[in-house]
Amino acid sequence: MIYEVLQIVTDEVNNYLFSQGLTRSVKMENIAFMDGESDAAQEMQDSVVLTLINLSEEPTLKNFPNTRMEASKVMYQHNKINLNLYLLFSSNRNTYAKSLKDISKIIEFFQGKHLFNQSNSNYDRNNIAMSAISEFRFTMELYTPTFEELNYIWGTLGGKQLLSALYKLSMIQIDRSQVSGAVSVMADSGLNPTQFEQP
Repeated sequence: MIYEVLQIVTDEVNNYLFSQGLTRSVKMENIAFMDGESDAAQEMQDSVVLTLINLSEEPTLKNFPNTRMEASKVMYQHNKINLNLYLLFSSNRNTYAKSLKDISKIIEFFQGKHLFNQSNSNYDRNNIAMSAISEFRFTMELYTPTFEELNYIWGTLGGKQLLSALYKLSMIQIDRSQVSGAVSVMADSGLNPTQFEQP
């Protein structure tokens, strides 16, 4: 689900940039490798790069029960993991002026649209990698690190600081849908609901 959500964000931003007459597209890559000799490093030249730099579990939803009805049984599953993703847009353009324009347009896009779901998002639905995704909902919020945090981020990524914008994506769910137990629902059966049938 992480890859799919990042691909949706990439497609949505690119659609907006193209609509504004900008020809350079956002690439989903690890900006830490921009100075290497790999094909990915070449792809990142004179481009805007989207990199996942951190993720965290949303603590407020950690203990919600995860159950579903199936015939006459209640199926118990492990709790879903609700994640927040921290996405860094880095402008690796060949001039500072172009970098400023790119970052400005990205901030402009998310100012106008911060809620994303399957009905308001344009992405390549024919891409086989996206076939598993049907329903989603997440928001994008500009996240402003302190100077100390920013220095640490770029130090971790290799030391060369680029003009960038950091966003917090909230939230995506990771759910394996693996049943951990089941209990029959029967009126006046005297069944103790803590006695599960293990699959």
